[in-house]
Amino acid sequence: MGYTDDTTTSIVIVGTALMGVLFAYYQYLCISLIPIETQTGLSRSVESTGEEETERLKTIHSAIEVGANAFLWAEYKILFVFCAIFSLVIFALIAWGQKSLLQGFLTAFAFVLGALTSVLSGYIGMSVAVFANVRTTVGCQQGYKEGFNTAFRGGGVMGFALTGLGLLVLYVTMLVYKSGTTTSYWATVMDCIAGFGLGGSMIALFGRVGGGIYTKAADVGADLVGKVVHGIPEDSPKNPAVVADLVGDNVGDIAGMGADLFGSFAESTCAALVIAAQNESLYSFGWCAVCFPMFISAAGILVCIVTSFIATHIKPVMKESDIDTALRTQMVVSAALMIPCTYIISVSVLPDNFDIVGVSQVRNVTNTDAFVCVIIGTIGGMITGLFTDYYTSTEFEPVKELARSCITGASTNIIYGLSLGYLSVVAPVLVLAVIVYVSFQSADVYGVALSAVGMLGALATGLTIDGFGPIADNAGGIAEMAELDPEVRERTDALDAAGNTTAAIGKGFAIGSAALVSLALFGAFTSRINGKGTNAPAEILEPMTFSFMLIGAALPYWFSALTMKSVGLAAMKMIKEVQDQFAAKPELLNPSSTALPDYARCVEISTQASLAEMIAPGALVILAPLITGTFFGVYAVYGLLTGGLLSGVQMATSMSNTGGAWDNAKKLIGASAKSSKYGGKGSDAYKAAVVGDTVGDPMKDTSGPSLNILMKLMAIISLVFADYFWAINDGKGLFQLPAN
Repeated sequence: MGYTDDTTTSIVIVGTALMGVLFAYYQYLCISLIPIETQTGLSRSVESTGEEETERLKTIHSAIEVGANAFLWAEYKILFVFCAIFSLVIFALIAWGQKSLLQGFLTAFAFVLGALTSVLSGYIGMSVAVFANVRTTVGCQQGYKEGFNTAFRGGGVMGFALTGLGLLVLYVTMLVYKSGTTTSYWATVMDCIAGFGLGGSMIALFGRVGGGIYTKAADVGADLVGKVVHGIPEDSPKNPAVVADLVGDNVGDIAGMGADLFGSFAESTCAALVIAAQNESLYSFGWCAVCFPMFISAAGILVCIVTSFIATHIKPVMKESDIDTALRTQMVVSAALMIPCTYIISVSVLPDNFDIVGVSQVRNVTNTDAFVCVIIGTIGGMITGLFTDYYTSTEFEPVKELARSCITGASTNIIYGLSLGYLSVVAPVLVLAVIVYVSFQSADVYGVALSAVGMLGALATGLTIDGFGPIADNAGGIAEMAELDPEVRERTDALDAAGNTTAAIGKGFAIGSAALVSLALFGAFTSRINGKGTNAPAEILEPMTFSFMLIGAALPYWFSALTMKSVGLAAMKMIKEVQDQFAAKPELLNPSSTALPDYARCVEISTQASLAEMIAPGALVILAPLITGTFFGVYAVYGLLTGGLLSGVQMATSMSNTGGAWDNAKKLIGASAKSSKYGGKGSDAYKAAVVGDTVGDPMKDTSGPSLNILMKLMAIISLVFADYFWAINDGKGLFQLPAN
């Protein structure tokens, strides 16, 4: 046995998970203390009374809440039916492939648990974001500190609730599954547990795609018709699409993003567990050694709880320039504190030496090697985030240069933006290459899985600063719709600009972790296939493998084409609706008119379009590995996963950073005076920046982030169905084509 017995292992992991959930509740209580009413700390416009403004705040908040709930429930009804059907598919194929009804049932049940946990986490995040956005607006009437703390805590509720729930449900499921079994059956238990990661990622796919189509259809429609054609202010209450836009921030950037990173957490953990449980010298040391990745996640929760007080209490935000510093500090300090925690865990729960049966050889690994793998993932994630910050923040030259390019029109803005996105791929990919090489040399595929766990170790902090952005964005829209003092909008815009950068950092973080998770799952899949009696490595130059690598590399392009076109189709419907309403009610364009548009119609258009358009890209990702493995065999799956990973990580990084930079270039120009070198709001440069922003919106909030899930989901599907693939003519597929 290891230094940590089974009881202590359970107490530490379960106790820490519960602490995460309780801390999320504490942050919710802090937010709830802020009443929805006009504050007296800032002068109001003379045209209205405080009571009128308070009533507008409540009305707008209610409209956003109703719209967000309506979309999520409509989406979840579809997903519940889909998950029920797919769980039967899992049961049937796994039971047939393994000749075991019990294993088929346990895998299907784990899939359902993962899906339900992902749904619950996304719903909690969305609900709290809606709860916090109007209170962030109220806080900004008092000052930067109050506004920042509210948005930060809103993101924190999602971050800690998601990590706490994910860790708790996954570990309790593992305990139930392993009860009554011996260590020799732990590999089978972990194979079944992999269904949990599949369930989380399946929900994430539709959450990201559906939510992304919803939010960007509304955003593009509101921007193009409102700001460009008619020149009305952003988030004007006269714009019919503005409520749908605000709803979209919550269902896409909060619920979708939360489900995405929950999937990464579940899949990276499952990959490490599957590999660990197949290596006797590791699992014979004890249950604590197998659960090593879960100890890392538990330590991450404690670290993130400590660091969260830096921004809210130790060094609070008092002025605009403090915002970016506070958010970067969270990321850097969390990563730094993970280093000693990981070392203590490594020497406490892992044997001094153990063997890992890798892809093509047996590698002797020390607990120090495992520590290095985790930490290089943690540090690599932080470095990737900082590079993303450089390319998307208004503080640095790339976005400033992009803003200057808008002076000569939309065309130069598009050219500069695409160039920036392509260039921004290089550094993160180099970081990922170093992580993969070092971790693979240290502990083979187990090391890659540990690096993914390390990158997601401080996930609660990552989710906090990522959720901060959409909440601040909503707060600004509410401030303008409620016609509060312009200074309130200035403060929310400052939070929003920082939030755009943190959202871009979060996307870069998610892409990097998705690449490592995908590779780790690929390694686990290879280990499972090798365990069937073949120790042949996955050679790239095998004809079948190389052919399907080309096909796999094309899938991200196919997927992106579907999602981008879906946003375009939905946006056209939204633009027509907004134009029709302006034509039917010309008084909407009169600043002195009190007429209001039909917000509900635009919310309905976004909901219907997103639910219909998410089916095709979702089917592509799910069916690609299933069809490949069924008809062409495991060597074809090797190629498909390799190609999808290699092109997916490049495209996702480029699209996310290009969109983030375009968005912040627009913010930079809009925040400047009309006499400045950027031109200010209403200038030709600003209109050019809006065009770039609308092009970038589906890139950064729909297609780019969804590619994370494409990489991960294809890999986890392959892992879960590995036995089924092998059962078809010993892995040769129904067509039995020669692999070499």
